[in-house]
Amino acid sequence: MKLTKTLLLTGAASMLALSANAQDSGSGISDDTIKIGLIADMSGPYSALDGAGSEAAIRMAIEEMGGEIDGKKITLQTADHQSKADIGSNIARQWADQDNIDLILGGANSGVGIALQEITSEKGVAYINNGGATNALTNENCAPETGLHWTYDTDALANGTAVAMVKEGNQSWFFITADYTFGHNLKNTAANAVQENGGEVVGEVSAPFPTQDFSSFLLQAQGSGAQVVGLANAGTDTQNAVKQAQEFGLTQAGQKLASLLLFITDVDALGLDAAQGLTLTTGFYWDQDDKAREWSAKYEERTGAKPSMVQAGMYSSALNYLKAVKEAGTDDAKKVVAQLKTMPIEDAFARNGKVRADGLMEHDMFLAQVKTPEESSGKWDYYNIIRTIPGADAFQSIEDGKCEAAKTAMAEGGASGASGTESTSGQAQ
Repeated sequence: MKLTKTLLLTGAASMLALSANAQDSGSGISDDTIKIGLIADMSGPYSALDGAGSEAAIRMAIEEMGGEIDGKKITLQTADHQSKADIGSNIARQWADQDNIDLILGGANSGVGIALQEITSEKGVAYINNGGATNALTNENCAPETGLHWTYDTDALANGTAVAMVKEGNQSWFFITADYTFGHNLKNTAANAVQENGGEVVGEVSAPFPTQDFSSFLLQAQGSGAQVVGLANAGTDTQNAVKQAQEFGLTQAGQKLASLLLFITDVDALGLDAAQGLTLTTGFYWDQDDKAREWSAKYEERTGAKPSMVQAGMYSSALNYLKAVKEAGTDDAKKVVAQLKTMPIEDAFARNGKVRADGLMEHDMFLAQVKTPEESSGKWDYYNIIRTIPGADAFQSIEDGKCEAAKTAMAEGGASGASGTESTSGQAQ
């Protein structure tokens, strides 16, 4: 009997060890829980387009999955990065080291986003950025095994708004740039797009982030005589700049404003009298089709507002991450990201979406113009969609980028290669 009992105990211990090793090697759900963490701007200049609305969108994705995957509960916890990379970094380290978070979403500030991607790559945690615009996330700072960039980037914004305006004859540009990673990256990308399409950049000024008073910067733009004043900023900075440009009479004097990153929440805060006529590029508009309208109506019931493209992107990325966990049968970051690179991304947010080898979720973008008060039927009816920009035209190709790991994976015929799915032919050129 003693020998039998010893063998049984030894066998049980061996099975536990094998189970632990399976967990360590990325098989199964760690801690029997799928843990998602959102590090968002909950109180600062981007809180309206991100913040509590992003949390609500992620919860909608979790509920759509039934709150669990194969009996394993899905949880969400949130934190405020306060637009500071060190605060976001400290939260991410704690979540990775102590709380065993499986996926971190957020970073609606490019400096924070780059920091979060670096830490999650080091810790082996999946990371999806929805708010940071910098294309560095899938270029020189790429981490394609664990890090994804979902909603938009500076290439897509410039290839929509700047190119469209230059082709309409607006040749000379002056930029007012938010003085941090995002602003300079957006300005540089837009300036390149302007020049490559026959326009010229006649001047630029950097404004501290955030800024309340744009008067001195607008005076410089006015004095430049540029046809277009390009705003390489976002959130409350954009709102302040647009309002004060109206007060200075920029548009009345014949200059045009180009908001290179404008959200529906900005238009709502500005009002159509101030925002009318602005050209913008967006990854999502609640009224773009039936699928978007249906989901946005549910979101509005919950939050009292229509979603920004960041908030819609949060829903999409969380939903598809969870679908990939279910398909892969694990919450191991690298295996889930690899699974995402085999899946077509088509939901309330994305059209013709695919996750590329460099971590970019390539999808259609939309060129839009803000309606006049007379054109609008009421609150949130703010955009005329001018045209759809195919993802291959909107985003930089992998070949033109600086993500060497992705180029190596493509050369070796690795997972997803150029197209993101085996069923999709061709790569964005």
